[in-house]
Amino acid sequence: MSETSSDRKTRVTVLVALGANLLIAVAKAAGGALTGSPALLSEAAHSVADSFNEVFLLAALRRSRRPADSRHPFGYGKERFSWSLLAAVGIFLTGGCFSFFQGVEALRNGAHESRSGYAAGLVVLGVALAAEGASLLRALHQVRVEGRSAETVARDPALRTVLAEDGTAVLGVVLAITGMVLHMITGQVVWEASASLAIGMLLVYVAYLLGRDSREHLIGRAAGQEPSRRIRALLDAQPEIDNVESLLTMQLGLDSMLVAARIDLTPGLDSEEIELVAVRIKRSVSNVVPEADQIFLDITEAPPPKEPGKPLVQGRAGAARRG
Repeated sequence: MSETSSDRKTRVTVLVALGANLLIAVAKAAGGALTGSPALLSEAAHSVADSFNEVFLLAALRRSRRPADSRHPFGYGKERFSWSLLAAVGIFLTGGCFSFFQGVEALRNGAHESRSGYAAGLVVLGVALAAEGASLLRALHQVRVEGRSAETVARDPALRTVLAEDGTAVLGVVLAITGMVLHMITGQVVWEASASLAIGMLLVYVAYLLGRDSREHLIGRAAGQEPSRRIRALLDAQPEIDNVESLLTMQLGLDSMLVAARIDLTPGLDSEEIELVAVRIKRSVSNVVPEADQIFLDITEAPPPKEPGKPLVQGRAGAARRG
């Protein structure tokens, strides 16, 4: 499966975020080691976690585009969600847990910083805020230019993860600056320790949301309400369809969807007519919902009107699928 324009733009967005996070991680780690600031060290762990996650997302973009084969007949689209789950685990362990550790250690042992240390830390955080903000603006720009809806963004784990990471990074830097300034003014380390704990809670919460969403897709999540509604309306409008017994959908990847429908056709159609109707319906579904590339129809002929004294007999007309 070839790379789409949207994937190329998403890859650029991820690369921008990776470059920003690597630069910021080095600056935060150096500043934290020199000043002993728990908030700055927590933010360094945050940026390291984000850098690893961007590598995971780049792997997801490449591997999810592999063509279907005999072992994976529906393709590799769900690889995006598995790598996104690993990214969520990375945010939780590297970012959230380390931030909690820094906050608790600061409360237990205290932290002493010089005026020059405060100044250096605030300069580093200011640069980090500018870089993280630029990365966030890049991701938001992609969403705006492509005109993506909230539902479409939610289906793209790479772009969703970058947006979540950059948003929490900006908020985390603001928390770290606030804690450091209050520590400098009051001399109470509790402010910086509280900032570290707040950053940890923020990262754990974001990791939980990303992990929960990836888990749902890996288990097998139905397509959104809008494409399901369009498919249902199209089936109901077909003159040959007497009844739509059930309609099932599952998201196989960012632009791949499985559709399975059990339908009753009006009585009186021969096998050739049924085949032509099935082909036309599948083509119409693909036109209405382009990502529906795996379509299965379970077709049953509706029973004829009941004649007095005769039982109803319902016969299966056949099953059709789109390869």
